Amino acid sequence: MAADETPLEGSVLADTAAEGAEKRARDARRIEGWSIVWMLLAMLIWGCFIVLMVADYGPEVSSYKGTRAVCQGPFVDPSPQDRVCRSDELRQWPALMGILALALVATVTAAATMVYAKVLARLAHSDGSGVRPRG
Repeated sequence: MAADETPLEGSVLADTAAEGAEKRARDARRIEGWSIVWMLLAMLIWGCFIVLMVADYGPEVSSYKGTRAVCQGPFVDPSPQDRVCRSDELRQWPALMGILALALVATVTAAATMVYAKVLARLAHSDGSGVRPRG
């Protein structure tokens, strides 16, 4: 009886290993999709942060050189003296640091999900190729 059960057990283990590899491959594709979404979100937040830091804002003033905005971005002028420039809350340092924190969280999450997707894809590939761990 033991000789009859051995091939059956081997085929069941091979089937479960193949099913596990397929599940890991599906999970890897799903997680990779999420990592792309997180990466796009991170790039969008970083873009907003850069625009808020660098772009000029406020009412425009005409001069002999042309028209320009009264206020410069916080990266160029960190502490504006004009009251109009200090009234924009998104250009103040606490709000900018909050946006920076959101950008960092999105970036770290994108990196972590990408690494996890790559690990799952490699596990699925190694399980599907017929190499089984011993134990």
